[in-house]
Amino acid sequence: MEAKNTFHCEIEKLPDDQTGNKVTQVRCHGNIVSGTAGELKGTVKPLIALGGRIIIDLSDVHFLDSSGLGTFIGLKVSAINQGLCILEFVNMTTRILELLRSTRLDKMLAS
Repeated sequence: MEAKNTFHCEIEKLPDDQTGNKVTQVRCHGNIVSGTAGELKGTVKPLIALGGRIIIDLSDVHFLDSSGLGTFIGLKVSAINQGLCILEFVNMTTRILELLRSTRLDKMLAS
């Protein structure tokens, strides 16, 4: 049985998209909380510097705390500021979508 605060992610290179952007998918597993959010940041931040399109698949993430939410925002802002990177969060669970709606961050992170 997996411990409650475990987290890991897998990086997969996908074929380039229609506009020629290189595409990288990051599949997340576990909870993104104060003790694990740094791992997500440490995985995605170097990919942002490389540019292209980064897809963060959250289908296997069932809990997110304020640290995880802050990490999402920080990564999205970094991608926007970098300018050559498209960062997408996909396959969010109902629970995560409700959190984003209640904090009014759904438009920023779900696009």
